[in-house]
Amino acid sequence: MAGGDGVPHTGRIAEGVIEIDTLLGGWERVTAGYLIEGAAPVLIETGSQSSVGTLLGALGDLGVGAGDLAGVAVTHIHLDHAGGVGDVAAAFPGATVYVHEKGARHLADPERLISSASRVYGSLLDSLYGRMVPTEAARLRVLPDGEEIPLGGGRVLTAVDSPGHAKHHVALHDSVSGIIFAGDAVGVKLPDGGVLRPATPPPDFDLGLALESLRKFGTRRPSGVALAHYGLLPGDPEEALVEAEEVLRAWARVAEAAYRSGEDIAAAFTSEFAVGTTGADPSVTKKMETLNGVHSNAAGFRRFLETRAVPGSDGASTPV
Repeated sequence: MAGGDGVPHTGRIAEGVIEIDTLLGGWERVTAGYLIEGAAPVLIETGSQSSVGTLLGALGDLGVGAGDLAGVAVTHIHLDHAGGVGDVAAAFPGATVYVHEKGARHLADPERLISSASRVYGSLLDSLYGRMVPTEAARLRVLPDGEEIPLGGGRVLTAVDSPGHAKHHVALHDSVSGIIFAGDAVGVKLPDGGVLRPATPPPDFDLGLALESLRKFGTRRPSGVALAHYGLLPGDPEEALVEAEEVLRAWARVAEAAYRSGEDIAAAFTSEFAVGTTGADPSVTKKMETLNGVHSNAAGFRRFLETRAVPGSDGASTPV
């Protein structure tokens, strides 16, 4: 499904970095992929299987032929980031597919991943995301923390192990532009949506790991922070990472207070953060709730709190 004028949207956001709007569900500026140029160019994020046609069209318009792409990297294996990997790998038979060690087996054999996704998304799985076809195991390369993907001319993408949102999450830091491609580890901020919202879905969300990942990003002193949802954050990247930590801690405090008092965490989020209230743009609210819903975030926090011994009123299991 095309969005707006039906033309895939691309734009150069830094030296050798092209943002591609993969138009999930026909929505503009919701899911982004990034082409990092060089003698051995690499695509970061494929988007969902339903976005593959849009993505391939954009790459073709950019002059990237079947033999030109050296690598495809995904920050994690959730379907809105990696659902199209198998199809894209088939379209670029010489490309190495880079993924976190804990996600690699699911790209080779996605049956369990798709089964789990079908329980979560229901009818949206096919109507919005699509599924995932297997990627040949021989083409997969795992990305340990600090691993470098060479693009030629001394340019590299450095893997930054960044669990918290998911245990199989890895960010990529570009040595030339200085941008860190953060996947969902920093959160979700749509250009039309205004505010940054953390992404804390079950089953893997871990508050302590998520906070540590944000701090790890900060120590790399990136020149910019690029989100999968969506785009390069405006302003100072250090301030953006501080904001992400503050927002995550605020949601954590509300979640823990609701959990301890036996209240509904999703309702507490809605009340505290005015999610979906009168005055919000209904189209933006729909996009946010589909991508990063309050109920999904609440379920992630609940699972996190349930799987840890939450102490008494003197503090949380992870300081917030």
